[in-house]
Amino acid sequence: MYFIIGEKLNECTMEELLNTSQQYVALLTSKQWEDQKSMFKMGIDFEPKTTDIHVTKAEENYDSITGSFFIPNRKDIQGEELKFAFALDEKGIVFIDDTEDCSKILKRIKIRKKWRLPSLERFLYDFLNEIIINDFRIMERYEHELDDMEDDIIKEGNELTSHRVNEIRADIRDLRNHYEQLLDLGEVFEENENNFFREANLRYFRLYVNRIERLRDTSNSIRDYTMQIRDVYKTYLDIKQNHIITILTMVTTVFTPLMFVVGWYGMNFKYMPELDYTISYPIVFLSCILISVLVLVFFRRKKWL
Repeated sequence: MYFIIGEKLNECTMEELLNTSQQYVALLTSKQWEDQKSMFKMGIDFEPKTTDIHVTKAEENYDSITGSFFIPNRKDIQGEELKFAFALDEKGIVFIDDTEDCSKILKRIKIRKKWRLPSLERFLYDFLNEIIINDFRIMERYEHELDDMEDDIIKEGNELTSHRVNEIRADIRDLRNHYEQLLDLGEVFEENENNFFREANLRYFRLYVNRIERLRDTSNSIRDYTMQIRDVYKTYLDIKQNHIITILTMVTTVFTPLMFVVGWYGMNFKYMPELDYTISYPIVFLSCILISVLVLVFFRRKKWL
């Protein structure tokens, strides 16, 4: 796929792209890149890595910038990532992708975007924004889900779904690492060491870097929130355990005098005169009830019950 950057992305042929004075965007497979890279006349020192990509980065060559994108799938953060490489200079950018991932982003830009002042910088800004376009909503959903978990623990006393908290924490960790890498990439573009970009258009990269910083800060807050949820649940369990221990202690305390009575009259001594009294049983029975009531009243006054 070949495009010329005009008021929007205009699809063209390879010949039209090579003969135009306008900036361009190209999407090639790794095989096409090997066959055609000499036609783009980029001064490449570090060949873009098209396989085994594990990081989003940009490397400054003498007369080009090469790098790769390693993008978590927003529908499944822990699933298969989107991976492709790129090479750019002042004339345009070439994406190298053996999947349909980059193609989908370019098609969305082609359909949605129309530029009053077209430029490579504006295209890159929109391309990078397409990567994070729904991320603030994703963060908001995580926050609401954690809010619900906290409310369930505090109000309802429900069990914490530790597995789900761990999933959110893992997703946020991967997204935060992704934002750090995008931040480095945006700063490389903003530094403009090779003077590929017009000075007036560097503001696009500054805007993008600021947006990524906000996302990174939000991800850090959510990561801390997951720890807070764990602490709230641990506190709830401690309170629940203390309540159980309190109840067991009270039960033990109530029955201790009764156990003493049982033990006393369970002794096999021959001379225990009260054993011969007709009213011994009622007296002992009422005494046990009275002792239990007095203990419970004492607990109530001390607000232990």
